[in-house]
Amino acid sequence: MNLMCYGVREVEVPYFNELNKYSYNTTLVEDLLNSENLDMVKGHNSVMLRGNCHATRDVIKTMADYGVKYLLTRTVGFNHIDIDAAKEYGMKVARVPGYSPNAISELALTLTMTLLRSTTYTVNKTVKKDFTADPTMFSPEIRNCTVGIIGTGKIGLTTARLFKGLGADVIAYDVFENESARDIVRYVSMEELQKQSDVISIHCPYFKDSNHHMVNDKFIGNMKDNSILINTARGELQDIEAVIRGLESGKLKGFGTDVLEGEHNIFFKNLEGKPLDANVEKLINLFPRVMITPHIGSYTDEALTNMVEISYDNLNDILTQGYSINEL
Repeated sequence: MNLMCYGVREVEVPYFNELNKYSYNTTLVEDLLNSENLDMVKGHNSVMLRGNCHATRDVIKTMADYGVKYLLTRTVGFNHIDIDAAKEYGMKVARVPGYSPNAISELALTLTMTLLRSTTYTVNKTVKKDFTADPTMFSPEIRNCTVGIIGTGKIGLTTARLFKGLGADVIAYDVFENESARDIVRYVSMEELQKQSDVISIHCPYFKDSNHHMVNDKFIGNMKDNSILINTARGELQDIEAVIRGLESGKLKGFGTDVLEGEHNIFFKNLEGKPLDANVEKLINLFPRVMITPHIGSYTDEALTNMVEISYDNLNDILTQGYSINEL
């Protein structure tokens, strides 16, 4: 089995090699799948993608022409793959249904605490040898804050546990309330969550027809003054212009995000000195009140291990029994 793996960072290579218990013949490519390296698929009958590798209909047709029969994504989401086209060309597609929720939860907590305590602002001053304390550094303790969690699946619930462990009052909203979460969170309506929370952390999936730009002017207008917004879920959930307005008006104290709408145009690229989308430029200029990380929520040892192991297992299951429980 010749397996082409796109988007494998240098630090990830040992994991791909050590976890390869099925002895696949792997080709590890650091670059994301693109028009220039698609021809490298020749000679491979299976391909593994990362989230920002876009398997469009044309790409899938080309892969099929090259003999690819199995398409894996080491992600939970699969909107980067044209599933209908894959089925049309006879490919079996499988995903990773979940991986270490702690990876994303820890990043959400880190972004929150950094913004709450104005840590980056403070360090920027001390780097310049200014060791004075000013009003910006004055902060509430998280145990005196209410944290609102939107989405109480595995990641949202893990995030709630982390904040609860620090003493915060944790409330939550979910379309489907999780009975096992009630020992940790108190469920409220979305409007109540917006009005009561000092910090809102988003952990819900994205559905184009129901929650596109869920975070909009009305959402932010309902939030508490001087609150913090965190998004480690999907960029499409937030209207970035509304977020900018909230920051510029002072309604929002801070904004931390690991995701942006259209992020494939900028994330994982060195664009130093180059012009960016006007809204992204505005966000960058609002640093340190705004913190952007380039979709690294799952960039941890445990999450990577889960993603690679499950992807390898998915392929083996399809080869040995004709299907995978994670098949799409």
